[in-house]
Amino acid sequence: MIPPGETIGILGGGQLGRMLAMAAARLGYRVHIFAPERDSIAADVAAQFTCAQWNDATALAAFAADCAVVTYEFENVPVAPLRALGDVALLPNARALEVAQDRLNEKRFVTDLGGRPAPFAAVDTAEDLAQALETIGSPGILKTRRDGYDGKGQWRIMADHDADGVVLTGQPLVYEGFVHFTAEFSVILCRAQDGTIVFWDSAENLHKGGILDRSTVPARADVAGQVPAARELAAKVAAALEYVGVLTLEFFATADGPVFNEMAPRVHNSGHWTIEGALTSQFENHVRAICGLPLGDPALAARGVEMWNLIGDEAHDWAPILSDPRNHLHLYGKAAARPGRKMGHVTRLTL
Repeated sequence: MIPPGETIGILGGGQLGRMLAMAAARLGYRVHIFAPERDSIAADVAAQFTCAQWNDATALAAFAADCAVVTYEFENVPVAPLRALGDVALLPNARALEVAQDRLNEKRFVTDLGGRPAPFAAVDTAEDLAQALETIGSPGILKTRRDGYDGKGQWRIMADHDADGVVLTGQPLVYEGFVHFTAEFSVILCRAQDGTIVFWDSAENLHKGGILDRSTVPARADVAGQVPAARELAAKVAAALEYVGVLTLEFFATADGPVFNEMAPRVHNSGHWTIEGALTSQFENHVRAICGLPLGDPALAARGVEMWNLIGDEAHDWAPILSDPRNHLHLYGKAAARPGRKMGHVTRLTL
């Protein structure tokens, strides 16, 4: 057990790191942020900040020496340089990063555990793409295997001939067949060091342009009916990875049951509602888990909760948002409100 007063290291300097740091501070921990970007909104609320590149072994070692435990706020932290962390515990472990960083490996991993993703095939050449279209058919989505998020690194192929204009650059890809679904939902769990697992209520999620727009809890009945099977798979994933902390799996609700979409080995945008809407937030329970503390109760703190993201210039509407006393506004402190950039979120409880 790591007692309050110790230092938690966080790899990554974005809004998830910021909210983790704030939850850690409430429990009496110091936070040390490590990120390559000088402009870090997580560092704004942390006790210490190391700005260095991921492959800077000297900086990583010095960072680790200041920390009792290290975690991460996004899944694209390069794994190989993390050897420089030495003996300090990395939670969740590097295996979770390795699986989640590659869409093809992730789908194979989940399939081996009995999960059901959309039909998929590896694509490295034009011949591979032609074979995938012949086997899986169209429409479908061609995705980069690594580094994609919020709809980036994806190309829709609505008919076989659409693939004629796709220029392959040698970057590993994966082709996925379309899934006919009624809704999207997420399963967010927290696993303690002793294997105890708690689940938050699953949010029904609405995306726009590949970016999460709105999460609603509880989900409607036809979606909620698919949550038990999705939770069973999520628990298997967590156990197989010997996972510690918050883990998120996203699903499509279909006529044949839940279809796995992707996993995130971290706190998740669709769980931001838990800050006001649950007895214990995803951020606090992540801190509790990696520090060996008992997990908090994830139960709903209201009859219902709605969370929506503020994208780009929507963050400038803070005054009218705050004019409704039911709204809880979270602005992340980002300087530039660029199109497609997550600037904050709003949570509203139904009591």
